[in-house]
Amino acid sequence: MEPTNDIIAGLDIGTTKIACLVGRKAEHGKIEILGIGKSESIGVNRGVVANIEKTVISIMAAVKEAELASGVEIKVVNVGIAGQHIKSLQHRGMRTRRNFDDEISQADINALVEDMYKLVMLPGEEIIHVLPQEFTVDNETGIKEPVGMCGSRLEANFHIITGQVTAIRNIYKCVRKAGLEIATLTLEPLASAEAVLSDEEKEAGVALVDIGGGTTDIAIFQDGIIRHTAVIPFGGNVITEDIKQGCTIVRNQAELLKVKFGSALATENKDNEIVCIPGLKGRDPKEISLRNLAHIVQARMEEILEHVHYEIKNSGYEKQLIGGIVLTGGGAQLKHMKQLVEYVTGMDCRIGYPNEHVGKVAREDMLVPALSTGVGLVIYGLDKVQYNLADNTVTADVATDEKVKGKKSTIKEKQRDNRGPASFLARIKEFFEAEEE
Repeated sequence: MEPTNDIIAGLDIGTTKIACLVGRKAEHGKIEILGIGKSESIGVNRGVVANIEKTVISIMAAVKEAELASGVEIKVVNVGIAGQHIKSLQHRGMRTRRNFDDEISQADINALVEDMYKLVMLPGEEIIHVLPQEFTVDNETGIKEPVGMCGSRLEANFHIITGQVTAIRNIYKCVRKAGLEIATLTLEPLASAEAVLSDEEKEAGVALVDIGGGTTDIAIFQDGIIRHTAVIPFGGNVITEDIKQGCTIVRNQAELLKVKFGSALATENKDNEIVCIPGLKGRDPKEISLRNLAHIVQARMEEILEHVHYEIKNSGYEKQLIGGIVLTGGGAQLKHMKQLVEYVTGMDCRIGYPNEHVGKVAREDMLVPALSTGVGLVIYGLDKVQYNLADNTVTADVATDEKVKGKKSTIKEKQRDNRGPASFLARIKEFFEAEEE
């Protein structure tokens, strides 16, 4: 199938920053990042919206910057979701087919997935993703691609991700108030994994650890299949708070110290390395030892990594992860993180940059670990367009490229009768439209 030139916008609503990335399909299956906009996030706490108005202002600032950088008008965005309310569970589904002589089609798999969306959740929870794992056809187990096979009974293991309706509605409200529409809602560790992991790593077994400002997200893959997801409610912000308390300095100075001089291993710093911080009005400047700073950072980072290691062990796949750990997100940019991860977990580690599927970029600084989620959201959006084009589904407006004025790029959104992801978004839309009336 010919690749389309649809332009997609990914919106990463994080705890420390809001990033908007604009991209489109390039040649050889790669994507081209046209522009990026970033703004400070002041209304989000641990991945969840805590102040609607402030979040709306931050979203508008990031989107405007992305529009100016890319020359594209953004109307529809692909949004990431995280936060400690995210839970995951395993479930098994089964479907008996009437005509077992016919080949199993994609429609059979879709119907099986739709059934999973009908699972009864706890009050206030909604299913965000249903991810099929291995299929079983007439007791033949371990099938990854059942399409085209014959059989009467189709079964599958599913990885189901749920979130709180109120948290999702608040994100939707913020995006709508910023004058935008949501095309897809994606779990952030899945988006990050799409941006930084190779197919070989997913096949071999790998744990993606995305250390953000408010949360640390984990996605574990093995045999090319998603096996476990988790969100830990700690991130880089708690390190900043520790530096602020330990060095008795203001928060802005603590954040700058962490970014410029922070190290995850105290032994890598010499005793005589000292940085001078200006004092508050009329007070003497402070001298801070970089080794002491590293001790503060290392103590908290070790705690976060202990949680990560617990989740990896809890998944039951610790011994099967040949690819070890891939570290991404803003926290991965701390010095000596690779060494600390290997020391705490005993597993191989590499720092993940979001260049796995990216061909061309407008600026080299776009491909930093902190932007992995944003790049992944663009990739997810483009995949959804391709999938829906193949399915001949309903069209909706998306960004228009000024270079091809009058020619509208389109994103297609699949409408489902059952509780699929598109209809879940549709129900949220109906809820707000009813409120507006």
